[in-house]
Amino acid sequence: MLQGKDVLAHFAVTIIGKDRPGIVAGAAEVLYRFGCNIEDSSCTMLGGEFAMILIVSHIKPFSKSRLLEDFKAFGESMQLSVFVRSLSRDEVNSQPVDGELCMVSVYGSDQPGIVYRVTKELAERKINISDLNTKLIGTQEKPVYVMIIEVLLPEGVAAGTVSELLAKLKNELNVEISVRSVTPVEL
Repeated sequence: MLQGKDVLAHFAVTIIGKDRPGIVAGAAEVLYRFGCNIEDSSCTMLGGEFAMILIVSHIKPFSKSRLLEDFKAFGESMQLSVFVRSLSRDEVNSQPVDGELCMVSVYGSDQPGIVYRVTKELAERKINISDLNTKLIGTQEKPVYVMIIEVLLPEGVAAGTVSELLAKLKNELNVEISVRSVTPVEL
């Protein structure tokens, strides 16, 4: 849907509940029936729970109540909680974000504080986190914590600099930390 922002109504749709097949397809069907465009989305499973957030648009006039009505039946049938929030024009950011994209990977023995310590170091240097995922793998006797962070580096900060900044934490937390630049590819 290639329309200007002024002619589009935008909504944030959040769906959470026990994971099962068909959640994404069901949500997409509701949006498809209305002619909504999915502009951005993220879905994940966390400890058997499913979480999904979508940024959707529709040509005006279109109301939040129309979306909520159809999502109510879908949510009840799948035992999901569904929330819809109207977005103002200022809240919709479909412009490319400036900054170098990097992936930060952290692996090590599970312990409290890994997420806090790593993200605090990044925040103190004005490094924006655009995505963060964690998983506990290994065995119950030897759990291994895995964290993958997608970051946008501010101007003047390179991937090598971030790697150097996190080297101290690597030793303090006894974890492996790697930082790699994600090279854009033109299609």
